[in-house]
Amino acid sequence: TIYGVKDPSIVFVNGKYHVFMTTAGSNGWGLGYTSFEKWTNPLAAKIVPLDKSPMGPGYRAAPQVFYFAPQQTWYLVYQGADPLYSTSKDISDPMSWSAPKPFFPTIPDIVKPPQGTGWLDFWVICDDKKCYLFSTDDNGRLLRSETELARFPNGFHNTVAVMNEKRDDVFEASNTYKIANTNTYITLVEAISPKGRYFRIWKSEGLEGKWEPFSSAPMNAFASSDNVERIWSEGISHGEMIRTNPDQTMTIDPCQPLEYLFQGNDPTVRVDDYIKIPYRLGVITAKGENPISALCRYPASRPAAGAETN
Repeated sequence: TIYGVKDPSIVFVNGKYHVFMTTAGSNGWGLGYTSFEKWTNPLAAKIVPLDKSPMGPGYRAAPQVFYFAPQQTWYLVYQGADPLYSTSKDISDPMSWSAPKPFFPTIPDIVKPPQGTGWLDFWVICDDKKCYLFSTDDNGRLLRSETELARFPNGFHNTVAVMNEKRDDVFEASNTYKIANTNTYITLVEAISPKGRYFRIWKSEGLEGKWEPFSSAPMNAFASSDNVERIWSEGISHGEMIRTNPDQTMTIDPCQPLEYLFQGNDPTVRVDDYIKIPYRLGVITAKGENPISALCRYPASRPAAGAETN
């Protein structure tokens, strides 16, 4: 029995959307995969559990998928207790994923008590020299590790806290992107408010730089129950931008309307166990100007991002 689907990661390649997700069910937490050509009827797409692949059964959650161009290989990053990865040469074949491998031979001291409270929701992004692994700890910190691009997926080290705020203000599910044709990066981190989960947004001029608020909204909010129309869920929770570039740079085009795939749940449903919350996936689309669309570098003759309402 599947109670809900969560933590989506999505790429568009070869004419299809490929979506990986956490499945929450009577057998515990696992990963699933589906694909479809258009958003008109994604519910008809079959969800394939990945526990029958070489990835195997066991606790798996919070996937991130990307194409690591230097190796011409797909990577699926996810959490066991600690960060794991599997690889594939064919994203469309859910049985092609390799057995899990750990990113770290030993867990950094900053993660373990007394310095830390653990880590989760792992996210990889690379520039032309290094790859970085970001994570959160459900306790106010955004952590970052690094390795040389040529050594990926090995060699991650130098795990440091790059944000340290109140628990509810930097909670979990960070996701970081490069803005096309700029030197600007953005990062989104899920936070908690009395109105439900929402995402805050920061910017930096480099993945090793300082993160600064990138919105004039209260708490530099990106998406929340206050700015999403006809919201059907209790806030906006763990999600990912829909990208046309699937590679390790995590590049998004500011000249196109932003689309964000997220998890939500019916606020009227109350259950006795967290795993039974009936999470579903939904898409929000930005309309009108926003801080990201303002970075569009197309000639002035091109229409502005967000000019159409979807």
